[in-house]
Amino acid sequence: MPVSSSELFAPSLGASVERTSTRNCWSRAYLRRIVMLDVIVGVLCSVAAAMIRFSDGFIETQYYWTVPLVGLVWPGALAMANAFEQRYLGVSSEEYRAVGRAVLGMLALLAVWSFLTTAQLARVYVLVLMPLLFVGGLVTRRYMRHWLASKRSQGQLMQRTVVVGRADAAASLVRSIKHEPQQGLLPVAVCTSGMDTDWDATSSIEGVPVMGSPRDAIAAADLYDAEVVAVASHPDLAGKALRRLAWALEERGVELIVAPGLLDVAGPRMSIRPSNNLSLLHVERPSHATRSVFLKDIMDRSLAFLLLLALSPLLITVAFLIRFTDPGPVFFKQKRVGVRGEIFYIYKFRTMCVDAEKRLEALRAKSEGNGVLFKMKDDPRVTKVGKYLRRYSIDELPQLLNVLFGDMSLVGPRPPLPAEVEQYEPDALRRLHVRPGMTGLWQVSGRSDLSWEESLRLDLRYVDNWSPIGDLHILFRTFRAVTHSSGAY
Repeated sequence: MPVSSSELFAPSLGASVERTSTRNCWSRAYLRRIVMLDVIVGVLCSVAAAMIRFSDGFIETQYYWTVPLVGLVWPGALAMANAFEQRYLGVSSEEYRAVGRAVLGMLALLAVWSFLTTAQLARVYVLVLMPLLFVGGLVTRRYMRHWLASKRSQGQLMQRTVVVGRADAAASLVRSIKHEPQQGLLPVAVCTSGMDTDWDATSSIEGVPVMGSPRDAIAAADLYDAEVVAVASHPDLAGKALRRLAWALEERGVELIVAPGLLDVAGPRMSIRPSNNLSLLHVERPSHATRSVFLKDIMDRSLAFLLLLALSPLLITVAFLIRFTDPGPVFFKQKRVGVRGEIFYIYKFRTMCVDAEKRLEALRAKSEGNGVLFKMKDDPRVTKVGKYLRRYSIDELPQLLNVLFGDMSLVGPRPPLPAEVEQYEPDALRRLHVRPGMTGLWQVSGRSDLSWEESLRLDLRYVDNWSPIGDLHILFRTFRAVTHSSGAY
C-alpha cells in the first residue's frame, strides 16, 4: 500500500545508535596518501624541471625556494580544481579532468606572479614543469585507484549503504553494487515495499537483510551507522518525500545516492537542467557528431600506423613461423559486417588448418560459446603455432591493416559474421552504428567467459558512451588483459 510523504522516514525501528568515529575513514585514508604523494610529485617535478633548465649544474638561487614552494602550491591548485572532492575519489573520471584544470591554474598563477613581482622564471623551466605535473598527477591518481581497488576487493574501506526502493528495483541495485566492489558501497540493509510477502526478521533481498519499508530508511541508517543511502527508482520516493529524506540525511552527515533507472548511460552524457519547481536530468545524445567521428578516425589510423611500424619485426617473424610449420597461407581472410552493415574482409594470422571452415559443422555441437558465437577451448583445428598466437592474441595484429584502411577501429564492438547478424534482435543491430574494433569493453571485461546478453550490453554501452579518453583506457586494459591472458577472445 503506498505511503504518504508525511509518513515516510519516521523512526519506527527504535532509538538510533551512537555515531562512530569510523565515518568516512576511507576518504581520510585516501586523502592522506594522495595529498602526500602530490606534495612529493610537486617537489620532484620542480627539481627535474630545474635540472633540465640548468643542465650545466648551476641552479640560480631563486629556484632553491621555488622547488619546495611548488610542492606546496600544487596540492592547493588540485584542491581548487576539485581534485579532492569526496564524491569523485576513486570512481569518477572527473578526478583526472581536475588534474588538467589544476595545471592550467598553476600556469595562470605563475603568469600573474611573474607580472606582479620582479622575479622571473625561465620559460624552459615552466614549459617542462607543466607537462611533468600533468603526467605526475595522472599517475598518482591511477596508482591510488589501484590501491583503493585492492583494499576494496578485500572488503576494506567500504561505505555502509542502506538501499531503499521497491523490491525489484532494490534487488537490481544491490546486485549492481555487489558486482562492482570498486564503487566502495557495502549494502547492509534494505528498506523496501512491494515484496511478495510481509517482511519479518528473517527477510532478505540478495542476501541483505530487510529492515522495514521506505519510511524506515532513517532509522535503518541510524541503526547500521550507514554512510550512504541509495534510493532506487520508486514512485513513493520522489518530490517532497525525497527532499525530506535528503534533509534528514544531511543532519546526520550521510550521503544520498539516487539511481535514476537509466541503463548504461555514462556520467558525461547526463547533466542537471534547472527548473522552477524541480531539477530535470538532461541526457545528451551519443557522440556520433561528424567532428567526434573524424577525430576518432584520425587517432585510430595514426596509432595503427605507428603500431605496425613498431611491431613489424614481430609480424615478419610470425609470418615465417606460420609459413614453414604448416602448409597454407599466412593470413586468414573472412567476411565481416562493419559500420552500417557494410561488408569487409578481416585479416588475421592463420591459426587453424586450411580446411577449418569445412570441419566447423561437425564441431558445432561441442561449442562452449554463448549461444551466438562458436567457441571451443581445445579446438582440434588449431595448429601448434596457432595456440601460442591465440594465447597472447598475436593473431589479431594484422587487423591493424583493417584499422589503417578504415574498415575497423582500434576500439569498438566485435566485428560480427554475416550469419551472426542474421540472428540479431532489433537491439543488437545498434552495434552497427559504429565501426567494429580490435578490442572493446566486453573483451576486457571477461572476454569469451561472458554470456551473449552481457557482451551485447557492454557493446551497446560502448556505442552510446564512447569517448577518446575511454578508448585509451580500454586499450590500456587490453594490454593488461593480453599480458595476463588465459585464452583467446
